[in-house]
Amino acid sequence: MRLLYSTAWWLALPFVLIKLWRRGRAEPGYRRHIAERFGFYRHSAQGEAPLLWVHAVSVGETRAAQPLIDALLARYPDHGLLLTHMTATGRATGHQLFAHYGKRIVQSYLPYDTRWMASRFLRRFKPRISILMETEVWPNMIAQCVRHRVPVALVNARLSERSLRRGKRFEGLMREAASGLKLVVAQTEADAERLRRFGASEVHVAGSLKFDVAPPPAMLQRGAQWRAAIGRRPVLLCASTREDEEAPILSALAAADDAELGDLLLIIVPRHPQRFDAVADLIGAYAAMPMRRRSSLSDGEALPATVRVLLGDTMGEMFAYYAACDVAFIGGSLLPLGGQNLIEALALGKPVLIGPHTFNFAQSTEEAIAAGGALRVPDAAAMLREGLGLLRDADRCAAMGQAAQGFARRHQGATERTMDLLRRLLNV
Repeated sequence: MRLLYSTAWWLALPFVLIKLWRRGRAEPGYRRHIAERFGFYRHSAQGEAPLLWVHAVSVGETRAAQPLIDALLARYPDHGLLLTHMTATGRATGHQLFAHYGKRIVQSYLPYDTRWMASRFLRRFKPRISILMETEVWPNMIAQCVRHRVPVALVNARLSERSLRRGKRFEGLMREAASGLKLVVAQTEADAERLRRFGASEVHVAGSLKFDVAPPPAMLQRGAQWRAAIGRRPVLLCASTREDEEAPILSALAAADDAELGDLLLIIVPRHPQRFDAVADLIGAYAAMPMRRRSSLSDGEALPATVRVLLGDTMGEMFAYYAACDVAFIGGSLLPLGGQNLIEALALGKPVLIGPHTFNFAQSTEEAIAAGGALRVPDAAAMLREGLGLLRDADRCAAMGQAAQGFARRHQGATERTMDLLRRLLNV
């Protein structure tokens, strides 16, 4: 099965390269460091400190890894850390979060999952441990880690019922990969049970590392500055929206009368930067909705009262957007995409609205709703209606925000529990 899988990778590589180059038109980062994706690296591990390897595929996983990476570097001061990604935005986020560590952190792309490339990667960096974030199970890489005697841990692990069903199509391949995991640290008991069904054996539950992510003070300060520039207007944030979600949100906004909206400011922050221009065009199609782009605003510039929609077209500022808003809707949930991370908004004490599709964060969402910090809505029109209702009711909005922040604080501690489990593998 793995031989067929590897053959498929080699056959697909020319098309992967074409897609990579095309994607680089919108995101130039995809045209940089291409050799790393094939196992060729300029970094030299000779004579350097031993490396702990953390793989965080994209932005969400990189942010979730922050408290763990900080803890690893603090506990093992004689080690460096290799941080790998698959997306350009993940790599950029890693640089933004960890540049202050200097040469202690080496960033790179993970090579495509062929045996030869995986083996070359491991021979070059010689990591002491492989720590994979959330759902990153690559069969050839794990097999080569076993061969090179690199223990593999899957941490902050989650697996939805939907993903489990998909994985069953390649059960032999995935069971072999799961058997190579020395440790699995799941977010919830439900995730742990599904991961055991997937074939993992040493499975523990530690909670979500995302609850331990501390908002950067600089982002909180920036959010406060934005809020001052916005003024006393009520602010509804639509965070991490995905394709085909902005149109129904804008349609609902256009259908509402001016008396209902008042002086509402709607902030839309698309999940993927390559869609910023397309979303700007979509907002511009609604003539009654004057807009500005965040990138066009200088520091301290007051936002004109006529602006109805602000497009968040910047990367790495999500905490600032949350700090500036009154109510936050979390995107990826109006369509069957599984939803995006709601924990950052909860941690900042913001009332959270969430759509019907949240299988990526099922337990956190249900528990936040039960705690009174989040509210589920069936569609974009209901989201706008509930958001306006909260903005008009200051006491309800404040109570919901307090419940959200209390819920987030009660779920902290996953980093320490994960570190205790990893220490057994490192044995140092």
